[in-house]
Amino acid sequence: MAKILAFVESRDNKIKNAGFELASTAVKYAAELGAESEILLIGSDVSTVAGSLGAYGVKKVLVAEDARLDKYSTTAYAKIVAETAKQRGCDTVFISATQMGKDLAPRVSAKLDAGLAVDCIDLKVEGGELLATRPVYAGKALIQVKVESPVKLYSLRPNVFKILKAEATADVEKLQLNLTDADFAVKTKEVVVSNEKLDVSEATIIVSGGRGLKGPENYKLVEDLAAVLGAAVGASRAVVDAGWRPHGEQVGQTGKTVSPNLYIACGISGAIQHLAGMSSAKCIVAINKDKDAPIFQIADYGIVGDVFEILPALTEEFKKVLAN
Repeated sequence: MAKILAFVESRDNKIKNAGFELASTAVKYAAELGAESEILLIGSDVSTVAGSLGAYGVKKVLVAEDARLDKYSTTAYAKIVAETAKQRGCDTVFISATQMGKDLAPRVSAKLDAGLAVDCIDLKVEGGELLATRPVYAGKALIQVKVESPVKLYSLRPNVFKILKAEATADVEKLQLNLTDADFAVKTKEVVVSNEKLDVSEATIIVSGGRGLKGPENYKLVEDLAAVLGAAVGASRAVVDAGWRPHGEQVGQTGKTVSPNLYIACGISGAIQHLAGMSSAKCIVAINKDKDAPIFQIADYGIVGDVFEILPALTEEFKKVLAN
């Protein structure tokens, strides 16, 4: 029988939201294909949270634990995912198209000699096979692809596929690992996480600023609106290149690809590099004084005007509305 293996990401032995999304998606498409699905967790103590995946219909969780796996190692993780897929007879592998997944998926693909469809935003079953939809040409077009290799690998864009809950009892199995020091040739030395800021790649609401803000001192307008909405703060490449904001906030082709429920672009003209990173947002609101700015071509709602007048007004109105 066909089998899907989904590698679910965790951080500090806690499953990330993208992981729940991936697990749910694996269960859904395994059912449609008449296949089995197994979830793989990797970390130093992830067995403590493995059972929670049962709430998403997961029946089998494979746990790879080792003290050295507390931080991401591209070499060790790739070995574990690839060898697990081989040993379990999995012909399909799902990986989240996160920062980690974008690094991991090509390595696993090479080890499995598997065709890879990257950054998929939709899947459908047709004729007993998976067809994937993914953006091309910096998001200006979509193509539908079928992976024809014996083993198939798909990286799925976070915040696109719905999390479906379906109660099940997850059977947890610990894997026997054979890891040597050579498998940790590459390892993350330190992870710096801000406890105060949301990660744009996981946020459901993002407020982003561009060069239209004229200077880093004016970014407080974006931060104020984000605080009221419980949103993450994003930035265009021009802003990051100018040193106004850290690279971790950059949205775009060379930054992070995001798919929030709401994306508010403030003073962003809409260069194709930026659009490639946020065009799959479910609702886009653009604020720009240039009525011909490219951002308006993809915006669901556009406000033509001075960002320095509109942002404070929006912030105050949202305060009133959300207070009720």
